[in-house]
Amino acid sequence: MTGTASAARPYEGYYDSPVYDMRDMDEDGAPDNPGAILYNVPTRTGQKDNYSLGVGFSVTWSTPLDKKAQEMCKEAAQANIDMMRQLAANKRLDFEIARLKNCGELMKSGIMFRPGSKYASVCADVLVQNVNTIAPHRHSIPHKHSIPSSSSSPAQTSALQSLDSDPAALLGAPLQTRSSFVSP
Repeated sequence: MTGTASAARPYEGYYDSPVYDMRDMDEDGAPDNPGAILYNVPTRTGQKDNYSLGVGFSVTWSTPLDKKAQEMCKEAAQANIDMMRQLAANKRLDFEIARLKNCGELMKSGIMFRPGSKYASVCADVLVQNVNTIAPHRHSIPHKHSIPSSSSSPAQTSALQSLDSDPAALLGAPLQTRSSFVSP
């Protein structure tokens, strides 16, 4: 529904139109009192307010002439949306793998954020498992006794074996002692 109104303000239904003195008493062809107003005549202006009202409704119905092109357009738009989603997912995966790799390598090196610090949550969900590397190092094993020679008696060999076992026992190695004597 539409409506319009127009009006002039201030509204003047009439205006005064002057009547001038055009008298020529001496008949010389010129007015005797030019410009003098004798009286005013009320003149109607014809001014009026205008109003209009239009009521109606409109309906538009359109049908594409080529539905195949419309379907192709929809498929192309959906393919583009799917591609953008996949690219975003790929970038997210690249980010997470880089974060996992860097956090894991730093943790293996013994470098990490202090727990509770601002950035500790960056690597909080990263676990380092199955790390079988041992830093290179050396152990010294003290030798208290020498290895018995073949000329030693069986009693000496047994005594020396029990003494040689003590340092190994201190290191935590499993001990098994067997006595096998060969008779002459």
